[in-house]
Amino acid sequence: MSTWNEIKIVLQEEDLEFIQGVLYTMDVKGVSIEDPSDILGREQGPLTWDFADINIFEYGKDKAVVRAYFNIDVDVAEIVREIEEKVQEAKSYGVEFHEYEIFSEEVNENDWANEWKKYYKPTKIGERFVVKPLWEEYEPKGDEIILHMDPGMAFGTGTHETTRMCLEAVEDYMKKDTTVFDIGTGSGILAIGASKLGASKVVGVDLDIVAVDSAKENVGYNSLGNVEILHGNLMDVVDGTADIIVANIIAEIILVLIPDVKKKLHADGVFISSGIIREKEEMVRNGLKENGFMVKEVRYEGEWVCIIAEVSHA
Repeated sequence: MSTWNEIKIVLQEEDLEFIQGVLYTMDVKGVSIEDPSDILGREQGPLTWDFADINIFEYGKDKAVVRAYFNIDVDVAEIVREIEEKVQEAKSYGVEFHEYEIFSEEVNENDWANEWKKYYKPTKIGERFVVKPLWEEYEPKGDEIILHMDPGMAFGTGTHETTRMCLEAVEDYMKKDTTVFDIGTGSGILAIGASKLGASKVVGVDLDIVAVDSAKENVGYNSLGNVEILHGNLMDVVDGTADIIVANIIAEIILVLIPDVKKKLHADGVFISSGIIREKEEMVRNGLKENGFMVKEVRYEGEWVCIIAEVSHA
């Protein structure tokens, strides 16, 4: 049975987005967010939570809990120090950040899996997508597209702001007979969504073999024959060109990708990039411009940015 280091951060709800941004720049293997406002808000929505097993108010209804999971061999003290340093740095620039507490412990894989599954329920994204965990029942309504997902230990639920924006952008820019490359595919959710929207061919790539295995399993759960999942160094292993290239990674990696994306993108194709915190939006915009891209659209959700760009023909 695998054992993991769990870093638990108890904080004010309004500080969640910043902490998520910090964690996603680290070598985190999974993040679970317990946000009372998010869950209470869902109670009135079309997709509801089962409150029978939920007890997230241990620290009060104005507190959120972020659980981040790291490999067992990491230096926990160093991780905590890095988080605290980034919080202090943000404060020095005038960012308001409230009091918080950090705890750490070793947890086994089964305990983690059983805990986070309680909070992973069917979730509507965009106009048609519903992300549904394998262990939940859900009957589609109208033309809803169901994404059957088991994110496993190494991935989040697929409903993080960056993933939502990417799925919505793919939905908006999908055309008939579209080829899609999903770079840094993770659990495969974007590749699966593109396929179910009618893409003719989808290729998902990840450098992490755990991600590749997870994505392949999720593709199988959705019975898709036109999705290929590859293990390799980002753009290096994809052949041909695509109409849509999507990369939900981090700003620094997106900058590295841009020149290769340009070579692999059809003349009238679009590059959808996310995983970008607002502070690094300008950096990515500049990188796109320097490589001959024109920004078509920018979407924001919380502290996150999704940039849709195309090759400039001017």
